[in-house]
Amino acid sequence: MGRSSKYPKELMDRGVRLALEGQRPIAHIARDLGIGPEALRKRVRRAEVDAGLREGLTSEEREEIKRLRREVFELRRANSILKEASVFFAKELDPDRPK
Repeated sequence: MGRSSKYPKELMDRGVRLALEGQRPIAHIARDLGIGPEALRKRVRRAEVDAGLREGLTSEEREEIKRLRREVFELRRANSILKEASVFFAKELDPDRPK
């Protein structure tokens, strides 16, 4: 679950479109729309990366990395549980085994 945005998506999309199409600075557009200038600047940079106008990770790549990190976390947790279970059952099967 992601964090809810402070600004409506439609408003941010409009600000990004105006910034990419227009000749006005991002700070002026943000002020006119009632958006924080850094929030709009960040969204404009992301849109430029997604459009291939700027170097960096696209939104899809960022989402895939987040998904893979969650998956790695879950797999490591499962491995840890399995290791602990194997140690437990090894002790149960051979109580005289040195520790």
